[in-house]
Amino acid sequence: MNITVIGCGRWGSFIAWYLDRLNHTITLYGHENSSKLQAFLEQRTNGMVTLGEGILLTSDLEKAVAFAEILVISIGAQGFRGLMRELAAMDLGGKTIVLCMKGLEADTGKRLTQIAQEYAPKVPSAIWVGPGHVQNFVRGIPNCMVIDSVSMEIKEYLVKAFSSDLIRFYYGTDLIGNEVGAAAKNVIGIAGGMLDGLNRTALKGALMSRGTREIARLIQAMGGNEITAYGLSHLGDYEATVFSEYSHNRKFGELFVKGKDYGELAEGVATTTALLKLGQEYNVELPICRAVYSVIHEGREPKTVLSDLFLRSLKMEF
Repeated sequence: MNITVIGCGRWGSFIAWYLDRLNHTITLYGHENSSKLQAFLEQRTNGMVTLGEGILLTSDLEKAVAFAEILVISIGAQGFRGLMRELAAMDLGGKTIVLCMKGLEADTGKRLTQIAQEYAPKVPSAIWVGPGHVQNFVRGIPNCMVIDSVSMEIKEYLVKAFSSDLIRFYYGTDLIGNEVGAAAKNVIGIAGGMLDGLNRTALKGALMSRGTREIARLIQAMGGNEITAYGLSHLGDYEATVFSEYSHNRKFGELFVKGKDYGELAEGVATTTALLKLGQEYNVELPICRAVYSVIHEGREPKTVLSDLFLRSLKMEF
């Protein structure tokens, strides 16, 4: 199968490496001025994955798209609308779009499949989400992930094409819940990092319990199934996000409360803004998301905010 991966960052390059191992024909696209693409062009490696010689590297988006039956997209969620504008001008007939990003559009709160449908309404799309870090996968440590779409036919097609002994895919049954859940786990990851940075790691149990319930309420209000929050896309991804040393969002939260610069903005920062927008739209209280937002964007003192959140509220658990 001819597959193009758009985005040569940590996850996109892993996907290219992974699908190449499954004997698909892979093209990996990156911007011409991308230092990550240049590293692959010069050395075929980014220090985590080494790309096989059969993987074509290109900065020509039109060429990369024309080649593919499946477009796997792994870029920052806030740049997705701009990419879709470019893709909409190309011939996408017969192609399938697979979104491997965990985010929501900050300005609108829209899910990424909604944006894809705005620009390419006749092109089927799916999401690939769930737990797993490149550093573990390349060491041969397997994990379970989810593929979801409005089309069962597309889900079956992709699960068959992508499954291996390294990744077991489950069929998602709630596109809204899996998209929102996958994005929201990054916000919980930032909160987990903040607890680490404040030496409050013991509160992560409360964070996981209350965080899952919070997102479940939002998913249900949006028309999804609240039980999805307890599946692989959200709660199932907490180990990789709330605890792992490899988690960008957890590390961002830890360094933020210590007053240190992480060096880049974690995806969960924009997602926090989007979730609060959705909470307001659907009249759902999101206290953990609001706490993270108030620390990052309003400059509130993190120890006070998080202590108030977990230690000072008197309420029924359920």
